[in-house]
Amino acid sequence: MQVWLEVFSMVAALALVVQVVILTALLFQMRRTTDNVNRLVSELQSRMGPILTRVQILLDDTQPKISAMVNDASHMVYLARGQAQKVDRVFTEVADRLRGQLMHADRILTGALEAVEEAGSQVKHSFWLPVQKASALLQGIKVGLDLLRSRRRGSDRRRGDEPREAQEEELFI
Repeated sequence: MQVWLEVFSMVAALALVVQVVILTALLFQMRRTTDNVNRLVSELQSRMGPILTRVQILLDDTQPKISAMVNDASHMVYLARGQAQKVDRVFTEVADRLRGQLMHADRILTGALEAVEEAGSQVKHSFWLPVQKASALLQGIKVGLDLLRSRRRGSDRRRGDEPREAQEEELFI
């Protein structure tokens, strides 16, 4: 059993030595990697430092301008809203006035048309009825003359002594 204890101790010692060697190698590799990372960070800082400085200067210069632009835009929107409200009021007032004028014109036209209709009705009753009566009277006279003429022609045909043209001239005059 003693032998096993010695073998076990040697294996443990050897494992310990291997672990120390591996850890030492890892330490050296870690130092190289850290150096590389530090070098890269330094390069990055040396390159990015001026860029970041320029960006910061640019932001410092443009921030007041951007603020002024935002304020100007806000003021323009405020003014535009006020103008739009004024235009809306003006258009509403114009539309109301136009509506009133149209209603007034409608009343005037309606009154005028009613007056024209009434005048037409009066003309019809006062002028056309007498004209129709006179026309009827003339029609009656014409029918009476035609009747007399036809009777006279009948008696003249029987006599046959006057030419027909002379008879027509007498009736025409």
